[in-house]
Amino acid sequence: MMRQLGRWVHHQWDRTLAIVLVAAGLVVIYLGWRGVSGHLLPSEQIPYLASDAVLGLFFLGTAATLWLSADMRDEWRKLDMVVEELRTANELHSAEPATRPAPARSARRQPK
Repeated sequence: MMRQLGRWVHHQWDRTLAIVLVAAGLVVIYLGWRGVSGHLLPSEQIPYLASDAVLGLFFLGTAATLWLSADMRDEWRKLDMVVEELRTANELHSAEPATRPAPARSARRQPK
């Protein structure tokens, strides 16, 4: 079980980092909210908003970018496999006409 998890983390490092950043971003935003909720004056709340909220949103944005990048890499990998299969099928198809019998001609005469 741990070996499979380690293998997944190794191959999906960007998704793993995205999950960690989402968790960190939510924790930082929560801590900022706790800091803001403890103060009534806006001048005391601004440092929490400027540091915790911005850092938390940065973590969430970076996590979303990493996750989308991993999805795009998967799609490119699938597309490469499809192209390779089409290339192989095309090579097989282009090699077949020499061994395939010629199509039968129609008995109907062509107009002149």
